[in-house]
Amino acid sequence: MTDNGTADIDPALIPQDIYDLYDEYCHGGMDRRSFLQAAAALTAGGAAMAQALLPRYAEAQTISFTDPRIKARYVTYASPGGTSGSMRGYLVAPSGAGRFPAVLVIHENRGLNPYIEDVARRLAAEGFLALAPDGLAPVGGYPGNDDDGRDLQAGLDQGKLRTDMLNSARHLKAHELSSGRLGATGFCWGGGTVNFLAVSLGAELLAAAPYYGAAAAAAGVPAIRAEIQAHFAENDPRINAMWPAYAAALAAQGVKHEGFTYAGTQHGFHNNSTPRYQEAAAKLAWDRTLALFRRTLA
Repeated sequence: MTDNGTADIDPALIPQDIYDLYDEYCHGGMDRRSFLQAAAALTAGGAAMAQALLPRYAEAQTISFTDPRIKARYVTYASPGGTSGSMRGYLVAPSGAGRFPAVLVIHENRGLNPYIEDVARRLAAEGFLALAPDGLAPVGGYPGNDDDGRDLQAGLDQGKLRTDMLNSARHLKAHELSSGRLGATGFCWGGGTVNFLAVSLGAELLAAAPYYGAAAAAAGVPAIRAEIQAHFAENDPRINAMWPAYAAALAAQGVKHEGFTYAGTQHGFHNNSTPRYQEAAAKLAWDRTLALFRRTLA
């Protein structure tokens, strides 16, 4: 049994229609009850399949917060023009002295959940100074569950929320433990925000690895100086449809870029807290991301 009370279900046996419902639920198109009811109406066992897709964060930790390779703490910093003027984030540094290349880690549309904190620890274990800001910090922080987190994030002024992410990037770049060489990665909403930051930061950002994130507006592409490495799920038509025009705009401006689509995957395939996780694709995408940051930020 899983910790959400369902029996283990092979992800390959879950119909695409239920994955599509989950994607709608994740992006705020329906509440949890409606998601479960719609899944139950689709097929026998649909409710159990839907329950199996809900996150299991306790099983997803790959790097302990006590790992001797890292030092992790929560920090607060100013965020002028943001939601409240102040921000809080999870800062993870490699153990030992020195300045380190820096990577901003941007959460999905539900605040700084345990999966994103683990991603920050993974980066620190590889030698990067990582900051994962919590966009919900001005309204009390990630509330401990994704449903409430998604509602809180949807209720924020989206322009101010992105300003909070921009200020977080600049705080990290200027941090005393930072080498000043900055990259960014993010997932879902965070992937789209990475593309936004590539425009907004210009030459301040050297590398960007958005995962299944919305493309930047074409008008902003001339400002991009970061190398873009975009990661896509095969079964994610809304996001994937944005890439060809974005890639063409990047090419027209001479911006180094590449996009990878991973066969048989769903939106969210890197998130190892749900059955959407696809281990081989997630590992390949992450190895590519690390290689990008090592090459551009060293």
